[in-house]
Amino acid sequence: MTDSPLLITPGEPAGIGPELAVATAVGQSDLVVAADPGLLEQAARRSGTTVSIREWQPGRASGPTGTDVLQCLPVPLNAPNTPGTLNPDNAEYVLETLRQAAGPVIDGDADGLVTGPVHKGVINDAGIAFSGHTEFLAALAGVERVVMMLVADTLRVALATTHLPLREVPDAIDRGNLRETLRIVQHDLCERFDIARPRIAVLGLNPHAGEGGHLGREEIDVIAPVIAELNDEGMRLEGPLPADTAFVPRHLRRFDAVLAMYHDQGLPVLKYAGFGHAVNVTLGLPFIRTSVDHGTALDLAGTGKADAGSLQAAIDLARQMTEKGGEQGFRIATNQ
Repeated sequence: MTDSPLLITPGEPAGIGPELAVATAVGQSDLVVAADPGLLEQAARRSGTTVSIREWQPGRASGPTGTDVLQCLPVPLNAPNTPGTLNPDNAEYVLETLRQAAGPVIDGDADGLVTGPVHKGVINDAGIAFSGHTEFLAALAGVERVVMMLVADTLRVALATTHLPLREVPDAIDRGNLRETLRIVQHDLCERFDIARPRIAVLGLNPHAGEGGHLGREEIDVIAPVIAELNDEGMRLEGPLPADTAFVPRHLRRFDAVLAMYHDQGLPVLKYAGFGHAVNVTLGLPFIRTSVDHGTALDLAGTGKADAGSLQAAIDLARQMTEKGGEQGFRIATNQ
């Protein structure tokens, strides 16, 4: 573990994020929460946790000395907050926590970013165009293309498209986009996950992977040619595979990751397999970013009943990615 911390953003202040951040970050020398200090203190009181807020500044080594210390990068709320009640006046606050936390990571003063759940609806209700963390962070980092991947134990599912209406998906999958997506997945599996020669399953877009063209030609015209081209360059891709059989365990054991063509093709399977401890990873960024696999859970906010398992899993994965090659090794099993 380095002297630089991981930055945590709790996400929507009216949701369970502040409570989860307190539950995971108190007493942890490598964690800093970017949030309103008063919000964190309130969350701690509701959960019966004793906390001493210590301000952290970029460039300063992390390292609280007491079990009750929580390191905080202060970002003030824009308006009063009530657990369970969305307030569009705090939408800009949510985005500011992301900006303030991403800055030190991009500048090298922190090792990575771990994000809690945001509420896209209330951000858009505030008049701010926002499609998700993935796209927002890509813009902050000045990266044209990133890839969303969810991880649950040894199952890794990346997406060729993310938050698009289903009717727009086929047009978004062309040879150039698919080629670049697969290269990003390949690169980060090697660099971030320490997999020397990853084997990637590439799903088809249509039922039965197009049934030889009878159920669509995207597999013939786009997906298969890209797979052949990249395999000629030395990658290990297999497909296009029918999505309804690719996730059978005996097939999955042969692969280090699966590339699904759209959001609800791959993520329902992964979340069924690992909801509560799955982790969202953004590939293609110049820094490590992981996130929870769940939403804001407004009905649980302030009750003390929220489960911090997914946030802890996101922190653990970010730590492992940071420690790659260290004495602990990489603890996620691979199929090498």
